[in-house]
Amino acid sequence: MIFESHAHYEDKAFEEDRESLLEGFAANGIGMVVNVSSSLETIEKTIDLIKKYPFMYGAVGVHPEECAALNKENFDYIRKMTLNEKVVAVGEIGLDYYWDEPEREIQKKWFEAQIELAREVNLPMIIHSRDAAKDTLDFMKAHKSEEIGGVIHCFSYGNEMAKEFLDMGFYLGVGGVVTFNNAKKLKEVVEFAPIDRILIETDCPYLSPVPNRGKRNSSLNLSYVVEEIAKIKGLDYDEVVAITENNAKTMYKINI
Repeated sequence: MIFESHAHYEDKAFEEDRESLLEGFAANGIGMVVNVSSSLETIEKTIDLIKKYPFMYGAVGVHPEECAALNKENFDYIRKMTLNEKVVAVGEIGLDYYWDEPEREIQKKWFEAQIELAREVNLPMIIHSRDAAKDTLDFMKAHKSEEIGGVIHCFSYGNEMAKEFLDMGFYLGVGGVVTFNNAKKLKEVVEFAPIDRILIETDCPYLSPVPNRGKRNSSLNLSYVVEEIAKIKGLDYDEVVAITENNAKTMYKINI
């Protein structure tokens, strides 16, 4: 079954139909979901979701856009939440230079702290990197992130950067953008990357694939992502589902 490796079902976009949507996943071929937090508030909501739904797992961490709110006290809370048996990653963490705030040095301070947390608790990382390719790579190398591993979520760079991350042992997260007509660079990365290093994801409620581009995204749209990857790689649909499911279980250390 399809393994949704990165979703945000705590988001307000799902307030009206969250329960019915999630409960219908198995009937629609969605086997497992990792709900990824991005702030202190969403960590708590993620923990609530993974307690309620047996097929859901969680990642805890603070997105670079939200990291200015961090301090020693609430970072200890994050550390405590990583000990939940259904928390399978630290994330999403990283660098985002799309906006000018928070300051880059603040982002780097808490990126480093969360890398070291992942090392401490022996969990993979979910890396967010937007408009910050070289700094992300250099920072991860400087802090020996290859010793920890994880995924570059919503991969948006080219083959040269993909090779760097793949050589470090990281997976590449591929979602709805791969279906866009103007996503030539990402299509080239999918062609270049070994299929056993690709995870499929939505980042829902964002980044819906064609033919639902612009609408609220959900894991039900992952079939379009699978179809596009299968087309690019010359594989059967079911092969892509099975391989990416195994990839996600391997990375997240889920032995079911």
